[in-house]
Amino acid sequence: MKCPYCGKDNTRVIDSRPADDGDSIRRRRECDSCGKRFTTYEKVETIPVIVIKKDNNRETYDRSKIEGGVIRACHKRPISADQISAMVDEIEVIIFNKEEREISASEIGELVMGKLKNLDSVAYVRFASVYREFKDVNTFMDELKKILE
Repeated sequence: MKCPYCGKDNTRVIDSRPADDGDSIRRRRECDSCGKRFTTYEKVETIPVIVIKKDNNRETYDRSKIEGGVIRACHKRPISADQISAMVDEIEVIIFNKEEREISASEIGELVMGKLKNLDSVAYVRFASVYREFKDVNTFMDELKKILE
């Protein structure tokens, strides 16, 4: 880290603590050349994830879209808000651990369906019926047969 006063790069950290916002680290530094002190803030750099929609449009990732779909699928089911939040957290961990800047909406949809299948079969079928755009009762029944097997 270069000293903002003399421009030399031989500075050292003399104190570190969480910043007031809780999302960054406040570091107090001292320059070994000129002896002056200054403060820096260190924050994790996040790279925005872009979602590729079915029509090939691109938009930034939005957690609330996943939450909204899951909440609608779980409507009047014995699933708590904490369970939904934990499930969306798990999906986000998978998405962000891929370390790719783009992900398809269909890949996110499959992740959601996989998690819902383990959480509640009715919520899974509800989500799948919208996500997979069931056209008639037969495709709906095919999905139900997969669950029953």
